[in-house]
Amino acid sequence: MKLEIRLLDKTFSPYLSEDEIMDRIEIIANDLEQDYSDKDVVFLSVLNGAFMFTSDLMKSLDINLQISFVKLSSYQGTESSGVVRELIGLNKNIKDKHVVILEDIVDTGNTIDKFMELLKPHGAQSIEVCTLLFKPTAFEGQKAPKYVGFEIPNKFVVGYGLDYDEAGRNIKELYQLKE
Repeated sequence: MKLEIRLLDKTFSPYLSEDEIMDRIEIIANDLEQDYSDKDVVFLSVLNGAFMFTSDLMKSLDINLQISFVKLSSYQGTESSGVVRELIGLNKNIKDKHVVILEDIVDTGNTIDKFMELLKPHGAQSIEVCTLLFKPTAFEGQKAPKYVGFEIPNKFVVGYGLDYDEAGRNIKELYQLKE
């Protein structure tokens, strides 16, 4: 890992290495396999941020599954706008299926709450959230994620799919905003 990186007008310090991330994904995959090995499960990956997490997690899972992608947004720069916009909707039948929402990060929980509200009329048997990163001190949502890679402080991070104004998604590690 580099000692620090610069993206646009901000500097970021190392936070989690690629090895740490991959080790944790294996643990999450094992938990998901135990819970869903005999169930009809659909994973819904929230783009853009969750694409790397989704890819690595799917390669680690050894169960029958379906996957689809949705795009929701509530961020502007480094702050959550608090307004969720549905950009690309659900195109998979989830009636009577077990749904696992894949997120890159859950902070306030507003985006997930809104998304779960949008899914309810589609008749899923169950809906759970699996996130790489969770900020418990920022969380105001109704239901915390069931599957969590790392609990982190309420600081801005980039890399491994997460961005700062669309920069940094391609970085293999996670970096934290340097203050």
